[in-house]
Amino acid sequence: MTTGRLTGRTAVVTGGASGIGRATAILLARQGASVFTADFSPLRDENNELYSQLGIEQLQCDVRVESQLAGVFDLAAQTSGRIDVLVNNAGIGMVKQIQDVTEADWDACLDTNLKAAFFGCKHAIRYMVADGRGGAIVNVSSNAGLLPRSHDPVYSISKLALSGLTKSLALCHSKDRIRVNAVCPGPVGGTRMIEAELDASDDRDLAVQRLIAASPLARAFGRMITPEEIAQAVLYLVSDAAIMLTGTLLAIDGGKSLGVPPQPE
Repeated sequence: MTTGRLTGRTAVVTGGASGIGRATAILLARQGASVFTADFSPLRDENNELYSQLGIEQLQCDVRVESQLAGVFDLAAQTSGRIDVLVNNAGIGMVKQIQDVTEADWDACLDTNLKAAFFGCKHAIRYMVADGRGGAIVNVSSNAGLLPRSHDPVYSISKLALSGLTKSLALCHSKDRIRVNAVCPGPVGGTRMIEAELDASDDRDLAVQRLIAASPLARAFGRMITPEEIAQAVLYLVSDAAIMLTGTLLAIDGGKSLGVPPQPE
């Protein structure tokens, strides 16, 4: 019998096929949760064996479409009888200056990073309120959700708004014992978003070094943050150890949001 911090609970993880979402789904399942992942591209060939071993249900879903997202929660609740945890992880990057951003670009970024998280919260809360036991939601924001960034203003807008959504819903649903927090990662290696950014660069090695150099602790350790490190923070926030935490924006960015770091000697 599996025992852990989340035994008997049901979790939905969006963007659960790779990167932070994959690491989170695996960790929550290993802690006893029944996990349902929703992803536009589930990557079944890569994940089938391990996910099957852990009992993780993989669902194809365009999180930008409310009806598809609602269907994920309905299936999870019908299968397990409850919804206890939501991790809104699905997201895309957008490195463009505002004069180059089209309406389609704007819609893609805001719909994926903000609208999908809003409707994910809506449908998770629907079940959590009806159940009466409360629950925990973690939105995967970004360092850009703490401070605006000059190279990706639309992405920054989406993540700053997600941070606001986190605080607003935390306040609204504290009465229901529903906790809503966010993690705000810095440069995380091994994610689709970072890999796409690196693949688009003229010099991949140089781009990696610039990402590392932008974060004081990443620079000190000589590496980027790992998806597994973000997953550990998510586990804490959805567990009973964080029962009195809500509306928190947890920076896991190696100090990137602190200010101008000391220069190398």
